[in-house]
Amino acid sequence: FENFDKVFDRGFGPFLVNSLIASIGSTVLVMLLAVPAAYALTIRPILRWRDALFFLISTRFMPFAAVVIPLYLLLSTFLLLDNIWVIMVLYVGMNLPIAVWMMRSFLEEVPREIIEAAQLDGAGVGKEIMRVVMPVVAPGTAAAALIVFIFAWNEYFLVFNLTANSARTLPPFLGSFVDARGQFLATLSAAATLSVTPVVVAGWVAQKRLVRGLSMGALK
Repeated sequence: FENFDKVFDRGFGPFLVNSLIASIGSTVLVMLLAVPAAYALTIRPILRWRDALFFLISTRFMPFAAVVIPLYLLLSTFLLLDNIWVIMVLYVGMNLPIAVWMMRSFLEEVPREIIEAAQLDGAGVGKEIMRVVMPVVAPGTAAAALIVFIFAWNEYFLVFNLTANSARTLPPFLGSFVDARGQFLATLSAAATLSVTPVVVAGWVAQKRLVRGLSMGALK
């Protein structure tokens, strides 16, 4: 257990808090944006919805290395480097296309008859989404949220290049155990065990919804 003590002595707590803020905050924002976006692209499709879908997924084609220098210069100009809230917003932009595409596949499984029945009963768009559609796709929503959370939790490249100290998250913290003096494997293993624990717990709590949700968009 002395290696766990070494991890906490190196300031594990602030890095954990930053990871929780960036991951949970970005996941909540992503799902708040992804659900109505996917709804508008599936159940009540907007004009040129195919173009909108492919534009969303095309934003994932560009590697992070191609945008990190413009981002660094922009954030440096506005004195926003090493800011955990900026990292959270960047995670929203990074994970929103994935969530929209996942939610769209789940919403396609919703029977149109129950939506039409709700519309005949006078339900507006808000009630239609919250009281009719969301209970049906709740497992899929949980699955999408968990995947978005994991992507944000594990992100390394952006936070390593756009933060210095106060906004660092756990992935760069783990990298700090490998330096010119060698790899401190015992301490690194202890830090890695602590780092993956929140994700393992979240997956364990949501495992039933996760399995059902991931199977919702599958071809039968």
